[in-house]
Amino acid sequence: MTTTQPSIGPLWTSELSAWQLALQAMRQSPQTIELRMYHVRRLGRAGLSGSPWTLGPSDLLEWAGGHQWARETARAVRSSFRRFWAWGVETGRTDVNLADVLPPVRPGQPLPRPAAPAVVAGAIGSADGRVGLMLRLANELGMRRGEVAQVRPEDDLVHDLVGWSLVVHGKGAKNRVLPLPNELADVLRAAPPGYLFPNQTGGHLSPHWVGTLVSRALVDGTTMHQLRHLCATEIHDATHDLRLVQTLLGHASVATTQRYIAVDDSKVRDAILERSRRWHP
Repeated sequence: MTTTQPSIGPLWTSELSAWQLALQAMRQSPQTIELRMYHVRRLGRAGLSGSPWTLGPSDLLEWAGGHQWARETARAVRSSFRRFWAWGVETGRTDVNLADVLPPVRPGQPLPRPAAPAVVAGAIGSADGRVGLMLRLANELGMRRGEVAQVRPEDDLVHDLVGWSLVVHGKGAKNRVLPLPNELADVLRAAPPGYLFPNQTGGHLSPHWVGTLVSRALVDGTTMHQLRHLCATEIHDATHDLRLVQTLLGHASVATTQRYIAVDDSKVRDAILERSRRWHP
C-alpha cells in the first residue's frame, strides 16, 4: 500500500521557491538547501496556516514540541526555521522572526557509532553494483552521502606520480582530494561519462536517496553515516593521527573529528592494568 504525503498550500510553495533562490544566491551547498527546504516544507504540510507569514507563535511552538526529535535534529530544525523567518524579515514579508519563540537546544555529546565491520562486509557482498559502489565510497573513503551523490569521475579523478585520487565536493563548497585504492580507481575510471549515480533528468541522485539505498542494504538499523564513523575509527587505530583523520573527513574542527572515533574498551582496560602493574609489581 502506498501512502501520500499531505499537500502543501500554494502560498507556502511560492514562498519556499523564493527562499530556495535566496539560498542558492548565498551559495549554500545543495545538501544544505535540501535540508532547509525539507524542514520548512514539513511544517507547511502540517496545514496550520495558509501562509507561513500568518502562522502563530503558539502553533509553531506546539508543532515543534510535538515531535520526539533527537537533540541534533531539533537543533537543525530550529536553525532552518530561524533562517527562513529571518529571510522573511529581511525581504519585508513579515515584521518578526517567528522562530524566536523556539527555545535554544543545547548540543549533545554524541557518541561514536561505527558500523559493525561484519555488517558492512555483508552488505558490500550482497548489494548490486550501484549500491555496492556507494557502500565502498562511504566505507573506504569516509564520504558523506551528499559527497557520494555528486561524484562525477570524468571531472573528479586526478592522477599524479603516486596514483589516482578523487576530488570530493564537501559541505560548504569545500573540496578535498582523497587518494584512491587502485582497484576502486579502476572502477571509477571505467564509469560512463556524467555523474556516477545519475537520476532520470541528467543530474545526480539526491543525497537523501543515496542514504536510503545504502541504509536498505545494511541491517540492524545501520545507517550510511555510520560507515564514516567506521572509516574514521579504523584509520585512527592504524595511524594514531587525529589530524590525518580530520583531513580525511573534511572537518573544520578536530573536536568534531573526535566525536567520530570510537575507543576500544579493551584497550582502555589494558592501559589501566598495565599502569597498575607498574605501580604494584
